[in-house]
Amino acid sequence: MKNLFSVIFTLTFLGCNSDFIPKPKGFPRIDLPTKKHIQYKSNCPFTFEYPSYSIVYNHKGENTMPCWLNIEFPSFKGTIHISYLPITNNESLKSYAEDARSLAYKHTIKAQSINESFYENTDKKTYGTVYQITGKNTASSIQFFLTDSSTHFLRGALYFNVAPKNDSLLPVTNFIKEDIEHIISSLVWESREYRGCPDESK
Repeated sequence: MKNLFSVIFTLTFLGCNSDFIPKPKGFPRIDLPTKKHIQYKSNCPFTFEYPSYSIVYNHKGENTMPCWLNIEFPSFKGTIHISYLPITNNESLKSYAEDARSLAYKHTIKAQSINESFYENTDKKTYGTVYQITGKNTASSIQFFLTDSSTHFLRGALYFNVAPKNDSLLPVTNFIKEDIEHIISSLVWESREYRGCPDESK
């Protein structure tokens, strides 16, 4: 018993004097669905493929315009906000592109960095810029715009309806980033007249 007591005492003494190393904070496991896409078609002058685990519906608001859409991810509480504007002249194209850039760089205050990558698909006549916004508390992590440089201009921005903690959102952000890349690469401009979108609200 004396030997057992001595061992317990020694271990307790050493344990109390050793440096305590806290475990890193963990985040809940996120189950990501299998990638599968559906083609979006409407009266709008463009089509694209969106994820089957998302919902596409018309944006509703005081300043909304025809062919402004939301691509919502209910499981992740995230939404890609899509806005479309017809190009009337070179000045309107420059204005739209500058507005898209300004909206992305509004996050500079909380962003650690904003990386711009240019997109070009000459076969589909689609050109644009993707803004990757990094930082722990940025409200939007990915924004982009696409255009054919003569008739069509489309802008998108990813937002989450949760407190912006991008460390914990990183797996989901990267997952949806792949979906955004697919939306961009699958986008096709349509030649039909711009008359707005039907009511597809859900």
